[in-house]
Amino acid sequence: MKKALPLALTAVAAALVWNVALAQSPQPPKADADMQKVLDAHASLKPKPIETLTPAEARKQPTPADAVKKVLTQMGKSTAPEPGVTMKTMSVPVAGGSIPVHIFTPEGKGPFPVMVYYHGGGFVIADTKVYEASPRALAKMAKAIMVSVDYRQAPEHTFPIAPEDSYAAYLWVTQHAREFNGDPMRVAVGGESAGGNLATVVSMMARDKKAQLPAHQLLVYPVVNDDMNNASYKRNANAKPLNKAMMGWFFKHYAGDPKNPYALPMKAASLKGLPPATIVAAEIDPLLTEGKQYADKLKKDGVAVDYREWSGVTHEFFGMGAMLPKAKEAEQYAADALVKAFAAKR
Repeated sequence: MKKALPLALTAVAAALVWNVALAQSPQPPKADADMQKVLDAHASLKPKPIETLTPAEARKQPTPADAVKKVLTQMGKSTAPEPGVTMKTMSVPVAGGSIPVHIFTPEGKGPFPVMVYYHGGGFVIADTKVYEASPRALAKMAKAIMVSVDYRQAPEHTFPIAPEDSYAAYLWVTQHAREFNGDPMRVAVGGESAGGNLATVVSMMARDKKAQLPAHQLLVYPVVNDDMNNASYKRNANAKPLNKAMMGWFFKHYAGDPKNPYALPMKAASLKGLPPATIVAAEIDPLLTEGKQYADKLKKDGVAVDYREWSGVTHEFFGMGAMLPKAKEAEQYAADALVKAFAAKR
């Protein structure tokens, strides 16, 4: 027993040190009541910390989309997809194979403008199904076809596979839009988080390769830099559902070249010549600072930008419009920007 006592005391001391450190660490801003319902629902599903898992394990964890469904069920609301949008799946050839794309079409008579949409998940987890609410909402609000892309993910397919798949999907849409009642001359790009990265990278690739430039780029809290010591990373280091440790895990598995602007667009020498952009940001998000910095860099390089930040909400709030008023507002903001961009291309 005497031999065990120092070890026990050490464990107690370590626990005290950890609790003090946790208490002293910056706490993220307080979520508003509606957002907190989603966070509480997600916590009740008992997700394991992503950064402690293998990619295969992480892909099986409950998602914020699952939390939204739980809240809707508790509210007595339907979890079925909102009516007024149909979906079909097609296949896009890419280097080494093919990838599926999911085409969401609103009611009405086409040809419709199109946006190629890239889902989030840190280039490693999630898929178009997890993020389906976003393209569905935008298709209906903007009266546009959304082509949601299941690009190949790391670590099985590390950088630059995701941007190459994403660019291939964009080119395919410009060449095949008429096959699904789309207008090939009015094609935009957009996405959330890692998908926001891919949307602006596709815009850069189109510019650099002198291909048809997207009509617009919708960037929802995009990953554009690897500075994990900026203001929002410090303030939201322990935020949920995205924190600093998770971002480190994502970067490790993605294995992007930190100097390559196709991995981290903030590293680009110039953003001149990119399409006009709309950037959606969330207060409780490690990616907040870099999103604002990217908006400023775009403006400095002569790109028209509309930037807006929503307070009291977290990363992943976009697409939660079924029960989160601020998400509905952000979705409408994005849809209005798309309508304006597509009208300018008529």
